Amino acid sequence: MSQVLMPKATAVWLIDNTALTFDQVAEFCGLHPLEVQSIADGEAAIGMVGYDPITNGQLTNEEIERCAADPEARLEIAEVNVPRPVTRTKGPRYTPVARRQDRPDAIAWLVKNFPQLSDGQISRLVGTTKPTINGVRERTHWNINNIKPRDPVALGLVARDDLTAAIEKANRAVERAEKRKAKETGKAAPVAPVVEEATPEPVVAPVEEPVEAPAAEAEITAESVFGPAADAEEAPAEAEAKEPSPEPAVEDDGNPFAALGSLLPADDQAGKTEDKQD
Repeated sequence: MSQVLMPKATAVWLIDNTALTFDQVAEFCGLHPLEVQSIADGEAAIGMVGYDPITNGQLTNEEIERCAADPEARLEIAEVNVPRPVTRTKGPRYTPVARRQDRPDAIAWLVKNFPQLSDGQISRLVGTTKPTINGVRERTHWNINNIKPRDPVALGLVARDDLTAAIEKANRAVERAEKRKAKETGKAAPVAPVVEEATPEPVVAPVEEPVEAPAAEAEITAESVFGPAADAEEAPAEAEAKEPSPEPAVEDDGNPFAALGSLLPADDQAGKTEDKQD
């Protein structure tokens, strides 16, 4: 059942002008039975003028008489053929004057925690303008030093359902943009030709040949270059010349001076011989 207009004022009129029970009035007006009882006792809605639901087309006399005869029956709102005013869905939300100074804090909270929200969505949620949103985002707002991020739901600027719906819509928009970008990237990328992989040839390790050690260089000496020295050649000849020739054997003929002759040098003996010949 749709909600009636001005429920408390309608309850005041029904209590004063009908014999309906508190439960029937409470259910029709969307109030608690104790609240309806306090209105009847004069403890609530003091001085409130009743709102006639019959004149405004919400109830009929027949419906009120039917429910007054049966306490268990429930009032049903009458169908109104008058067109209802269209609820405004576009444009910024109206913000009371007392809470307008809290809008920069709410904008800072939304920009910080939900960067996927567009400026238009934040503008509709908080009831502000895009220059104000850009000033808070870029920290060029005139009162940026005093702005503190605060939940707009806690401030009473936004309903929880409206904020959740805006966040879900922004998330879907981001997903669509990512899919569109991936699709365009896939079309633009050239398709690489498929190359069949060739069977790799077995790798044969090269045989290392034995490395011959370099021949040792012959030592260069003076004798190898200029030949043996002359003194070295003459030395063996002199050694041979100096070797004494074997002395002739002296025959022992019984002469006692024969042994003495062997002791004298050969030159002396030759001289004596020459002297004897002379």
